[in-house]
Amino acid sequence: MKNFIVAALCCVMAAAEVDYGASEIYSRAEMDSAIRLVQEMFSNWRGCEMKNIRYGGDEANNAENLRWMNNLAPAHGYAPEFTQCIELLTDFYVSPEAEKYTTFNPDSVYKDFQWWLARTKDGDWVLLTFGY
Repeated sequence: MKNFIVAALCCVMAAAEVDYGASEIYSRAEMDSAIRLVQEMFSNWRGCEMKNIRYGGDEANNAENLRWMNNLAPAHGYAPEFTQCIELLTDFYVSPEAEKYTTFNPDSVYKDFQWWLARTKDGDWVLLTFGY
């Protein structure tokens, strides 16, 4: 069963176009770690197909957003000690059949859907919030 889940996740990852943009902060491997968390969460959204995922830019890793991430931390069981944050954006399609599984509008495309993750320096990313 575990191999099936890994294979299904790989298919979801392969189907979505990834745009790493340009970063002076994060390497591709660091972005891939964050992207995997988003794709893992998204893979549970029945009837939804991710079209692309992209880096929101270095400017998102700022003091205001970091304060926001640290304010969210306790609600997720973390101490407010994050030192870095990253924004990823996705576009995805919601199939007509998805109305049975989700509150998203069926037969719709969602653009620039935000995913916010944070971490301590060189730590693991934590997905803290997503949406518009």
